Amino acid sequence: MKKISVLAKRLFKTKTRIIIVSVILVAMGVFGWQSTKKGELEIEKQTATVERATIISAITTSGTVISSNIENITTQASGTVARVYVSDGDEVVVGQKLAEIDLDVQGEQNYLSAYSSYVSAQNSLNSANNGYRLTQASLAVVYDEIKGHDNDESFELKETRTRAEVANDNAYDSVGTAKVRLSAAAISLKTNSPVISSPVSGTIKSVSIAEGMNIGAAETASGARANQRIATIGTGGLPIASFNVSEIDVTQIEPGQKVIITLDSIADKTFTGKVVSVDRVGTISSNVATYPVIIQFDTKAEQILPNMTAMAKIIVETKSDILVVPSTAINYQNEAATVLVLRNGQEFKQAVEVGISNETETEIVSGLSEGEIVITGKVATAVKESSNGSSGLIPIRAPGSGGGIMR
Repeated sequence: MKKISVLAKRLFKTKTRIIIVSVILVAMGVFGWQSTKKGELEIEKQTATVERATIISAITTSGTVISSNIENITTQASGTVARVYVSDGDEVVVGQKLAEIDLDVQGEQNYLSAYSSYVSAQNSLNSANNGYRLTQASLAVVYDEIKGHDNDESFELKETRTRAEVANDNAYDSVGTAKVRLSAAAISLKTNSPVISSPVSGTIKSVSIAEGMNIGAAETASGARANQRIATIGTGGLPIASFNVSEIDVTQIEPGQKVIITLDSIADKTFTGKVVSVDRVGTISSNVATYPVIIQFDTKAEQILPNMTAMAKIIVETKSDILVVPSTAINYQNEAATVLVLRNGQEFKQAVEVGISNETETEIVSGLSEGEIVITGKVATAVKESSNGSSGLIPIRAPGSGGGIMR
């Protein structure tokens, strides 16, 4: 019974302490609220001077390098690599032998089939050329027959002439078709050949095969044979990148515009280039229209490789020696632009005409003069008096202010 009495006394003391502390906290809160309530708000104006400068208006977009100064050397031949004649860093010329392959059974069949198609295409071209020469000769005979009958050409002569001309035209078209088929057969023969030669002049960048290595053309999902890369050659071409721009920006882009390019993989280095083409048709994905823009670099660099991510600033317009203000000073209402100007310590709303702009500055065409002071934002501060009579500032955001300090 005695233990219970002691426990009750301790509990009573604890509750009493909690009540006293709570009363003190409430009193401090009320005092602080009253002091703040008595404080005053001070408005601090953030200003800038109207000055002359140069503005570069640019469109920023992202994309990828689609080709660089690198040519892929590929083959569809299958078998064992017998000889490799080049290594990284070697200089090669067009037609130089790079490697030889001992074809396996499948590779031999593919090569013989390609060779047969090439011979057949060559024969077809020869036949087409012979047919064209015959129709030319026939047409010449017909033209001799109708000489002197320009004004009294009979129906029979006209019909004969027309048939000869149509036959000659068809023979000419057949020659063109045969040439295309021969070119296709030559490419097929080359890609299946056991001897791999360089199609361009340049420097060997990487060799992907080694002597004794088995290679084979893999099949795609459609069943076609895919080319296998055996080396890459650096050429004198300039890198090209593709960037997508929005439907709002595409109307401002034209071929020839200068571009500043950066690559994520090449830090602290900037490249220049120019717009070479703009796709005005574009594509739609998820109800968003984008328009590809092709940009060519001004210089080549070994570090630039296909599929690298790139950022581009397409320079749309550049103006020098113009009046500019920070863009935060411009207020828009019903498409009309105004600024707040400080004159003799007083604020005045001034209508202005604006020109080009970039991320931070806007051109002032009319309405302001050089050296005038404009308001770019406002910050409100609450003045709070303490119990000893001193004061402190509590920064808060001013209503309607474009900037300032968050509470």
